[in-house]
Amino acid sequence: MNNLTPVHTSAGRNVAAPPPDMSGATSRSLAGDSSRVLRNTYALLSLTLLFSAAIAAASASLQLPAPGLLLTLGGYFGLLFAVHKFKDSGWSLLAVFGLTGFMGYSLGPVLAKSLALPGGAQVVSLALAATGATFLALSAWVLTTRRDFSFMGGFLFAGMVIALLAGLGAVFFQVPALGLAVAAMVALLSAGMILFETSRIVSGGETNYVLATVGLYVSIFNLFTSLLSLFGFGSADE
Repeated sequence: MNNLTPVHTSAGRNVAAPPPDMSGATSRSLAGDSSRVLRNTYALLSLTLLFSAAIAAASASLQLPAPGLLLTLGGYFGLLFAVHKFKDSGWSLLAVFGLTGFMGYSLGPVLAKSLALPGGAQVVSLALAATGATFLALSAWVLTTRRDFSFMGGFLFAGMVIALLAGLGAVFFQVPALGLAVAAMVALLSAGMILFETSRIVSGGETNYVLATVGLYVSIFNLFTSLLSLFGFGSADE
């Protein structure tokens, strides 16, 4: 048996017609799905960034204590696990706002410390502007060129693991130079993660906008905190 459909010609004979070409419809469907995921991701990302910024500002103004390294790591990975566990249910949004709110709270003491430095307000403003400009430029590049950066996934994951271990070493052994190198490394890796995550959304590799939002949020958060450390180090030296 074949998949050819007989049709009648004007001469009354049956000839085999090829099956309809569905490639165009499939492409249009994938493009529509990617566009929907992208819109939902950017909408949720905007809300989480605003929510996190409000929590961070409140934490800094009230001078709330830093949660500490162990609580920060435990809270982050615990809430991240909850996001992945409930990614296909309505609880996922609660987990996302819980995660981004907690990260905003942990950012508050860092902002307060940065603002206390000479020219601290300029340092925070510069880090914020550089983060926003980097995110917009990289996102626009991927959306315009449609380049596939999925090949970077393994390298970025390995780099983040190394950066995490090196960062822990810098904290425990009190090595400022190592901490500065880790901040520069994380900034570069975060920029790569923005390219990677955006590329996956555009190509249809990521179809869950909740996970896409968390991926981009964490990349933006890490980029901002890394730039804040770099600019703050320069300000402290002055």
